[in-house]
Amino acid sequence: MTETATRLRSGAETIAAVLPPLLVAATHLANSALPGAHGRRRAGQGSEFWQFRPAGGSDAASRIDWRRSARGDDHFVRETEWQAARSVALWVDDGAAMDFASTRGAETKAARARLLAMALGLLLLRGGERVGLARADMPPRSGQSQAGVLALALSGRQTGAGAGMEHTQPVLATLPAGGHAVLFSDFLGDLAPVEAALSEAATRNIGGLLVQVLDPAEEVFPFEGRTRFESMSGHLRFETLRAADLRAAYLQRLAARKDALKSLAQHAGWRFTTLHSDSPPASGLMWLWQAIANGPGARRGV
Repeated sequence: MTETATRLRSGAETIAAVLPPLLVAATHLANSALPGAHGRRRAGQGSEFWQFRPAGGSDAASRIDWRRSARGDDHFVRETEWQAARSVALWVDDGAAMDFASTRGAETKAARARLLAMALGLLLLRGGERVGLARADMPPRSGQSQAGVLALALSGRQTGAGAGMEHTQPVLATLPAGGHAVLFSDFLGDLAPVEAALSEAATRNIGGLLVQVLDPAEEVFPFEGRTRFESMSGHLRFETLRAADLRAAYLQRLAARKDALKSLAQHAGWRFTTLHSDSPPASGLMWLWQAIANGPGARRGV
């Protein structure tokens, strides 16, 4: 085997080793949570058949589908699908804090966020939408081949432009006006990048969702007695003999942070929710799908 072929096979195996788990898991989640979801369509000027609906008094005789109407006593109108796809950008915070899991072997916040982002992306692509990442090198595109591109990027295995680079802040520059963004993070750090992104979104009529992903321990602060706290980066450490005494102040600050995120989202015309890394992912995906379907610019059936 030539050196070139060896490198090609090695590179392919490396990519294949990372891509299937996220893509397979996200596909399974999308299929099990919303098996009938195929896009947020509505009637309009298009060539693809969408549905028959009962004719109304305002429908001209030329719009009646006489073949379908001949099956019964009612008249039906044949509707075609509105074809204007929407652009959606996904962003998953890749900061070190997202790798936290309070229980050994439990799913990290980052893993849950990537799974939900990928599953949502699959559903949107199936519906004919354009999906990308909130990065300068990942503009929204349509087609099922885009699923593999998203899975590689979300798994941290990029190719081409931007390979090996970290993208810790959402970039909405490649998202057209009227598009949609979904940002996943624990949002426990500096909110300045989020505020900047939402400010830009508001000026460009970009709708979106702020999705806070937390570990269950971060909601209840279950620590007692002597406890040492250490940041995921290892740069910050704090030890106390009476951890329980910190609980009230911590929960108060967490509530204040959630209120700030809700306010930011509302000001930009977005929606905010908190999901947990130990809860069934299907319920989170259903919330995301419904929020996208009912959000600004959604395409609904008539």
